[in-house]
Order: sequence, then C-alpha cells, then structure tokens
Amino acid sequence: MDRAEAERIYDLGKEAVISKLIGLSSEVELLKQIIVSLEDRIQKLENMLSKDSHNSSKPPSSDGLKKPKLKTVSLRKKSGKKSGGQKGHKGHTLKQSDNPDHVVPLKVISCPCCADLSNEPVIGYEKRQVFDLPEPELEVTEYQGEIKNCPKCGQLVKASFPEAVNTPVQYGERFRAILVYMQNQHFIPSNRLSQMMNDLYSAPVSEATIYDASKRIFEKLAPFESSVVDALNDSTVLHVDESGVRAVNKLHWLHSASTDSLTFYGVHEKRGNEAMDHFNILPNFKGRLIHDFWKPYLSYDCDHGLCNAHHLRELTFLFEQQKQNWAKKMFDLLMDMNNYVTEQHNQLTPEQKEPWLEKYLKILSEGWQENPLPKKPPKKKKRGRIPKTKSQNLLIRLGNYESWVLAFLHDINVPFTNNLGEQDIRMIKVRLKISGCFRTLVGAERFARIRSYLSSARKQERNILNSITDAIRGKPFMPATS
Repeated sequence: MDRAEAERIYDLGKEAVISKLIGLSSEVELLKQIIVSLEDRIQKLENMLSKDSHNSSKPPSSDGLKKPKLKTVSLRKKSGKKSGGQKGHKGHTLKQSDNPDHVVPLKVISCPCCADLSNEPVIGYEKRQVFDLPEPELEVTEYQGEIKNCPKCGQLVKASFPEAVNTPVQYGERFRAILVYMQNQHFIPSNRLSQMMNDLYSAPVSEATIYDASKRIFEKLAPFESSVVDALNDSTVLHVDESGVRAVNKLHWLHSASTDSLTFYGVHEKRGNEAMDHFNILPNFKGRLIHDFWKPYLSYDCDHGLCNAHHLRELTFLFEQQKQNWAKKMFDLLMDMNNYVTEQHNQLTPEQKEPWLEKYLKILSEGWQENPLPKKPPKKKKRGRIPKTKSQNLLIRLGNYESWVLAFLHDINVPFTNNLGEQDIRMIKVRLKISGCFRTLVGAERFARIRSYLSSARKQERNILNSITDAIRGKPFMPATS
C-alpha cells in the first residue's frame, strides 16, 4: 500500500480505517501461520539431510561418495593392548612341504673363480618351494555298463549305473557344487559364471545348467530347512530382521531368524505377521526375541529384547543435531552399562542393578523436562493420534519398554544389540547390488533356502564347498539343536 492509497482510506472515515486494519491483521496472522509451517518443514528437511548411518538406521551405502569425517563409537571396550597379533596368537603362514609334488634340480657347474665343479660331489641342498595352482581341467570318468545275453531266456541284461549317473553325458556333483557355491555364496551372476567356467575349465556351461544345480540342491535341502525351524523354535535367544527384495518386478521381503550357529531365510510378499506366521518360527518361539521394535514382533508371546544400537544412533542424532542434553547422558549411560555387564561372569544381583536403574530413570525424567508433552489439546482436534517429536517417541519407548531395552542388564546372556540379525540380513543388499533383482519368485525362494544352509555352515566352521557337495548327494548336515 502506497501513501496515496492510505490517504484515500483515511478520507473515507473511521469505519474504513478500522475495516482495513482488521483485514491487515488477519493477513498478518495467516502469514505467521505460514511462516511457522515453513519453519517446521525446513527443520524436518534439515533433519533428513543431517541423518546418515552413524545417527540413524540408514545403511552406510546411503552416505554417498563424499562421506563426512564422523566420530564413530565402538561398543567394544579398549583393552589397552597394541594393535596387531598378540603374544601367544597362533599365526598362519606357508610352511615347506615334506612331500612336494614336483622337484626341479638345480645343478652347480662352475665356481665364480671359474673352477669346474661338474664332477664334484653334492654335499647338501638349499630348498625353496613355490605353492601354485595346477592347470585347471575337468576329469572325465566313464562308466561302462556291461551288457550280457542270458543263455536261458535270451534276454539282454544291462548293468545298473549309479543313481546320480543318469544321462550319457553330464557334469558331476563337485562341478555342480562349484556352480552353487559361486552363485549363492559370492553372488556371481549366471552369465558371468558361465564365462568363468569356460575360462577356468574350458567348460562353456549354460545358464540353464546353473539354474538346474540350484534347483537340485534346493530340493535336497528341504529336510535341513525343517530341522533349522525346529532348532530355532527351541533356542533361548533368537535374532530377527527383515529387508526388502524385488522379485518379479514387485517388492517382497526377506525375513531372517538366526542364532550364533544357525540361520533361516524366507521370502514373502508381506512384511508383517502374515509372513512371520507363514514361516512358523515366531508363533512357537518362547525364548528371548531380539529385534528393532518393528511392531509386528511385539505381538508374539515371548520375552523381548530391543536393539540398543538403534537407540544409540537415535540418541546421537538428538544430541548432535538437536542439542538434547539428556540424549548425551543416556548414550553414555547405556555404553557404561554395557561395558559393566560384559565384565560380569554371573547374573547381576538387585543391589548391583539398582544404581544403574536409578540413573536410567533420572535421565528419562530430564528428557521429559526438555521435551514436555502439550498440556492442552489442540483447538481443532484432527483425526488420529496427536503427533509427537522424535525425542518424545524415543522417551516413550525407553520408558514404557524399559525391561526390554535393559534386557541385557537383567540377563547377561542377552546381547546388547541385534547386530547378529542385521549382519545376517545385510547380505541380501550385497546380492542385489551385484546380481540385481530376482526374475522369478521361485528363484528368490531357492536362494533363501540355499543361503540358509551356507550361512549355517559358515557359522559352524564347516567347509562350505564340501557341505554343498554333501547336500547335492542328498546328505546335508542336519543340526539337531541351535
């Protein structure tokens, strides 16, 4: 509004001025609301930009190429020892073989002084050995079944071939095991695996043969999978997690359930209870379930333990980005509490736990003082729950589920984090980056069962290639317990 317009309104009289001022006041209030809304939106966007793998649940791969120099916090307590191998540590190095496969004699013919030594006796040898791979080649075994003519009835009688030898020409069990190993342990795509077999063994194996190898071992591993499900049901502590996986151009979910010695993977189109019930592990589990507070897990009738690595990352975000003092105190307390528990050999007594619990509740109280809930409900009540801040949601979780957050304090056999579950589920992201999505749901299900077997074999320190060969022969190892 310029001066001429203001004078025009003034000349119209008192009511015109009042009306104009009321209109301007309404516009100012509207602009204030817009400013508040924009400030809130800007803050949310800044929070999103400031989140990375060290202060949220985002994976490290999302940090980008220009990763900031972040101060990472390890859950391990410093031992004070120098880095590297410690005194008494058993090292691994090449040692000379007593029975070398090949010996190359090196003769001494003359001396540097030009004397002839060709006829002088040998008084000793200096030995040096080279360990190398032989020229790779496939061995061909021919089975010759006899054919005889029965003199009594005149019938031709043929010898029986071994069960696994069922075509005139085929690849053997060990070769198929290599295909399964490379594709499911190291995620080599089928077309590249075909090239590799041709380069190494002059065997231009087709992609159909590679898929057939996975199909055969998948069928042979059905008893193993059933055994793993039973063993996980009987375990005392179970780690669970889930991650998205694309199959047939649609989002599916890979679910994992694991212990220190066993791993189960299953693919389902759902993420929640429908999928978990389908795999028939959690409905029957009565031990301690370790997870990241994904709500469907809470519906199962068992003891629970929450992943404190998630809490530490959330607390890091609150004290670094939002300057929440209570968050830094809670971060330090959880770390100190974990260090204290790891030093104990017996369950903590109530007297040992009481000081820690008092500190925990005191910090929660300080957190609520910094983040009080609104005393009055909003004037215009919207449908649904009243939204809460990140701090308030975390405070509610830490308070209402204290026994689950501090399960590691109440039972020293309960892990502080769900790192085992997260490590087991992480491999699917590596697989998707290397080989891409699954073209069929059957392919994804085969991969899940085979990977369950390989992961369990690795945890039990079994030779994976030998374990695959045994499975192809119909004799996979069968874990009785977890």
